[in-house]
Amino acid sequence: MPSLLIDRRDLDFQLYDVLRVQDLTARDRFAEHSRETFDASIDTALRLAERYFAPHNRKSDLEEPRFDDSRVHVIPEVREALDAFSKAGMMAAGQDFELGGMQLPHTVALAGFGLFKAANMATASYPMLTMAAANLILAHGSEEQKARYVPNMLAGRWFGTMALTEPHAGSSLADIRTTAEPAGDGTWRLTGNKIFISGGDHDLSENIVHMVLGRVRGAPAGIRGISLFLVPKFLVEPDGSLGRRNDVALAGLIHKMGWRGTTSTMLNFGEGEGAVAWLVGEPNQGLSYMFHMMNEARIAVGLGAVMLGYTGYLHALDYARSRPQGRPAGAKDPSTPQRPIIEHADVRRMLLAQKAYVEGGLALCLYAARLVDERRTAADEGARREAGLLLDILTPLVKAWPAQYCLEANDLAIQVHGGYGYTREYPVEQFYRDNRLNPIHEGTNGIQALDLLGRKVTMEGGAAFRLLAREIRAAIDRAASGEAADHAGDLARTWDLIERVTSTLAAGPSDRALANASLYLDLVGHAVVAWMWLRQAVAVREHPDAAFKAGKLQACRYFFHYELPRARAHAEVLLSLDPTLLDMRPDWF
Repeated sequence: MPSLLIDRRDLDFQLYDVLRVQDLTARDRFAEHSRETFDASIDTALRLAERYFAPHNRKSDLEEPRFDDSRVHVIPEVREALDAFSKAGMMAAGQDFELGGMQLPHTVALAGFGLFKAANMATASYPMLTMAAANLILAHGSEEQKARYVPNMLAGRWFGTMALTEPHAGSSLADIRTTAEPAGDGTWRLTGNKIFISGGDHDLSENIVHMVLGRVRGAPAGIRGISLFLVPKFLVEPDGSLGRRNDVALAGLIHKMGWRGTTSTMLNFGEGEGAVAWLVGEPNQGLSYMFHMMNEARIAVGLGAVMLGYTGYLHALDYARSRPQGRPAGAKDPSTPQRPIIEHADVRRMLLAQKAYVEGGLALCLYAARLVDERRTAADEGARREAGLLLDILTPLVKAWPAQYCLEANDLAIQVHGGYGYTREYPVEQFYRDNRLNPIHEGTNGIQALDLLGRKVTMEGGAAFRLLAREIRAAIDRAASGEAADHAGDLARTWDLIERVTSTLAAGPSDRALANASLYLDLVGHAVVAWMWLRQAVAVREHPDAAFKAGKLQACRYFFHYELPRARAHAEVLLSLDPTLLDMRPDWF
């Protein structure tokens, strides 16, 4: 039976035909790899995801973590799954050989990890946060911090978190109050409260390494005064053994709509003498450091949204093929056999929309991962810089577009199931609930819109935007002949419109422009995903599987005929600098 986590034909097509990840083996870092080793890593990930992660997805949703006043308890299947994940080396899949890693390209490692997200988002969140925290320490920590914490994290013995949000501040990090004072011995004493900390306490690992944003007492106000601290749950002795419990207390568990198997916590730092903390890097540079972890997490959030949408689509497709109901429109004889619902045009509409969203979203996330590989390993400094610029401008889209439209795919998966989709007997309702978090965390979609329009489009004098335009227009030129020629023309006209919109917003009052930033993100996001579909349409021309090729071209056609025109309608509002949202007063509601 085909996997309900991913269409492997599609994943292979995206990796090898569209992104050409096999070409990375010509670079020194990946010279010991081949397509065979890439395939083997993905095969292993799929096998582990189906064997250890998927079976307890529903159980962890129904039996949430609980706190008994002494410790947090999580169902045992989670620990078993994470042990299998770590023993297989998945925690360090992209790390250096010297760190015990497989030294896989980020594109391949991310593709493999996406399978765990599809199988069980809640359980997959623990290694996701740990890998991101370890990468943060590797990027900005001291040599002592790297040596003391990272090996245990990559081995899966210790887990990690990111602790940003505070009850009074929410997404406004400029208003955080967590405070640190020097202890005189090279450490700091941290006091404050954090909320919505995923994985903040549990019984799944020997230790938890919190990466915490706070302020050195007397630091400048706002984001300029934020520092980054490393705060372990248990202090680590000089010989590497665990010592006493740090002054980090669980204030309570938060019970969520989805991701119920992930502990979501309120943490108090310093209820006693203060949590022992280590400064990471330089004082007052914490937000820039944390963005290393946050940007990685934003790509991971986009991929998580894709994979939840993708597995929902495959479940809906499987149901539509096997569920008989109704007859063709012209059939009047009730004694004739019912047809599978996939034969009804409106069901095919919903399935085609899901396919367009999830396969387009997957292309976008994997393209971003390929940019990470280019930024790290391209031989030419100019190519590395361009990859970094493209990654910067695409990151808010990678996070936000799948979080909105792959959630829509989950909504359609429920609709395909009809009344059954609204029940707990079928998994599509849980996929929707789990995916509903993704437009919120790691910076809400509204924040991503402000980041795109307010920062990324104008950064370095518009260099990233011009580079994105260059890449899109190059793809248009490559598709100018063949099956996708009409789509290439549509995208060219849409991008011309986006450039007009961008110039208008840049020249107009900033408050009016930013008031409609979400419309701008939707417009640009749809154009970028159309670009991803155009790339697929060109790459599939020589594909030997006729049905796979036809399905790709039809999904591309759907996106250009049904989705892109809806997004272009936003341009009229944006070009007018419409003040409706800005002019609405709070007391009018």
